[in-house]
Formats: sequence, structure tokens, C-alpha cells
Amino acid sequence: MAAAASSPSPPAVITCRAAVAWGPGQALVMEDVEVAPPGPLEIRVKVVSTSICRSDVTQWQSTAQPDLFPRIFGHEASGVVESVGEGVTEFQVGDHALIVFIGECMSCKHCVSGKSNMCQTLGLERKGVMHSDQTTRFSIGGKPVYHYCAVSSFSEYAVVHSGCAVKVSPTMPMDRICLLSCGASAGLGAAWNVADVSKGSSVVIFGLGTVGLSVAQGAKLRGASKIIGVDTNPAKQEKGKAFGVTDFINPAELNEPVQQVVKRLTDGGADYSFECVGDTGVVLTALQSCSDGWGLTVTLGVPKAKPEVSAHYGLLLSGRTLKGSLFGGWRPKTDIPLLVEKYANKEIQVDGLVTHDMPFSDINKALELMLQNRCLRCVIHMPK
Repeated sequence: MAAAASSPSPPAVITCRAAVAWGPGQALVMEDVEVAPPGPLEIRVKVVSTSICRSDVTQWQSTAQPDLFPRIFGHEASGVVESVGEGVTEFQVGDHALIVFIGECMSCKHCVSGKSNMCQTLGLERKGVMHSDQTTRFSIGGKPVYHYCAVSSFSEYAVVHSGCAVKVSPTMPMDRICLLSCGASAGLGAAWNVADVSKGSSVVIFGLGTVGLSVAQGAKLRGASKIIGVDTNPAKQEKGKAFGVTDFINPAELNEPVQQVVKRLTDGGADYSFECVGDTGVVLTALQSCSDGWGLTVTLGVPKAKPEVSAHYGLLLSGRTLKGSLFGGWRPKTDIPLLVEKYANKEIQVDGLVTHDMPFSDINKALELMLQNRCLRCVIHMPK
């Protein structure tokens, strides 16, 4: 009689390399970290590619939460499923996946509404722990290492909730579609989902980084007739053209307020304005650049300081609207596969947002490039 097949052994703790932040703004240190097995409804992913988002840098430098160190940052990533936790049916070992900093549980009030991506179960995680049990999956010498956005992709392996991951075809280039897990999607969604940019409209975008350029691309694909890019970096003028920017304004070269120039270019104000800088003062300028009656301002940036927005009530009384946007309104499970398909069909441009490809060992150099505004996206390639 043949012996019964042995059941697979449960996942064990993995020791791998991770770039650990020990304090605000301190250079990341390559450390050996222990990565716990995935818990119920979690998966452990071997990170293949991770790119550096501006919000990683903002939170790394922030002194607002000094207790959340040591910490592993990174949230814009792709990888291969290494092991699955109890109850996971969607993923199998070897599946390719995008990791997303918010999830979709498919059952909470927001998920079933069809009107929101603000999942009540797997929303933006700010405490440096996992959604499920409020503990970490990383440790060094038995002491916890905090997560970032419940992702922490500046590590060779990461544990994430299966609701925060999206299965993708193994034919997709992992080092490019990783941008769809945050920056590129956030900009496209702000134009399509949040603002719903209309054909023939005028648009002004403050900040032509990855998110701003993606907003421009989204507006162009919607048929906007005038897309104004505002940035203090003159090199962004040429880059912007490739993504649909028709007019460029450098505030450093003006002797009048930006909003005055925008109003001149748009016959009284833009139909839509987008704040992609992460500066609440720029939010006010964006609002002032909108048209009376129907002008819509969408804010996407994460401010480093002064989180409060201050504006004269008359701006709103005159018919302007101010809206916020998280991840462009996309629901990860429902919507992101459609964006990946658009990328595969060459309907959206992502590759042009990558200015640097760097090995994991150069992650501090990549952070410096971001701090010096010398890059759009640095894609970090993890060891094979």
C-alpha cells in the first residue's frame, strides 16, 4: 500500500537583508532581519522591485512619530509569493503580485458601496504594524521593527495582507508595473476618477513629479485642450511635453502670482487644478487658480509640515470645490488589474517615469536623488 503523501511543512521564519531606518532622516542601514511567517489571510512575498515614492522620504524624515523606529520603509513594489497564510485562497506560491498600501476587504461599508476606496478594514495603516493583530512581522534580535503602510518593501521579503496585493501576469515587467502600486495610479486616478476631467477642458498641475506627470497623462487621454504644468525645475518643461503638458510655468521666473498667469492662460481660471507637491500653501494657490462657478481642485500631495489648509471662504462661496484623493480613488482588487491591462496594451505610459534603475545596495543613493529632485522614480532591483 502506498504511503500517504506528506503535507507541506508550514512556513518558517526567514532571515533576510533589509534597509532599516533607525531614526528620522538617518541613512538606512542594511541589516539582517527576521521575517515571521504569514498569519491568517496574509502572504509573504519575495520583493523583486520597489521604487521610492516621495511619501517614503517625507515619513522617513518626519519627527512627528519618533517612536516608530527602527522601521522599514517602502510601499511601491512588486514581488513573487513565497508562502501563504491560513485562509488564503486567491494566491498560491509562485504567483506574481503588486503590493498596495491600502487594501480592499470586499465586505465593509466602503467596499460594498462602490463609491469609495477607503476600506474600513485595510485602510491606510499609520501605526507601523499589521492590520490584523497590530503587531509586526519584522524583528532584529527578537526586538520588533516597524512596518510602513503595512508593506515595508525595502526588504528582500515582506509580509502583507492578501487584501493588499493584486495578482498579475508573470509576463508583466515587475520593475515597471511596480509604479502602478502607488504613484502612476494615483495621478491617473485623480484625473479620471476624482476629477473626471472632461474633453476640451483646461487643467493646471502643481508639481511635475511622477504623480503630476501621471495626472497630465490622464488629462491628455481624456481630451483636455490645455494642460498647464507648474514646477520650479526647468527640466520638467521638456519632460512634461511627453506626458501631455501644453504650457509650462516656472514660479521662480515670475514677478507676479502664479494664479494670475493661470487665469490669463485659461480665460479666468482652470476647470481643474491638481496639487501634487505636498504643500498646503500650494493647495491655496491651486484653489485660486480655478474658475469661479465650477473650478475643482484636487489635492494629492502629502505635506511635510503645516497640515492645515487655510483658504478664504469666498473661494468656496464662488462655486469652487476642494477634494482630496487617496490612491486616485482606485480599489486595489477591483480596479488595478484594469490598469495593468492598459499598460500591457500600451494605452498608458509608465516606463517614461523611471529615470534610474539601481541595485538594493544603492538605496541611500536613490534617497539622495529624490531629496535633490534629480529623479522621478528610482526603481530598486532586489538581489535574485
